[in-house]
Amino acid sequence: MSAEALKGHLDGMILAVLAAGPRHGYGVIDALRTESGGRFDLPKGTIYPALHRLERAGLIDGQWSDENGRRRRTYELTAAGRRRLGVERRSWHEFAAGVGALLGQEEPWPAT
Repeated sequence: MSAEALKGHLDGMILAVLAAGPRHGYGVIDALRTESGGRFDLPKGTIYPALHRLERAGLIDGQWSDENGRRRRTYELTAAGRRRLGVERRSWHEFAAGVGALLGQEEPWPAT
């Protein structure tokens, strides 16, 4: 699925991935790909700007660490990020229910 199709949902998806625990940037990319069954294989150029935006908004906190001689930034949810994730989940369920009601119908068009 394209990054364009994810507009409005990417932040919530990243927050959901980080709800499981801290991850570095590549770990976020890998979790999005793995946990979506390969549907969301997004490039670094999409994920890292979103991580920086979420950090500036106070929804995630990033800390530098050294792993095996490599310096990495690890991100985790803040209390505000957890609250926002709840809002994002409720919003998504409402949106999905509405789209499902419209697109989930198997009736031929035009409906009679």
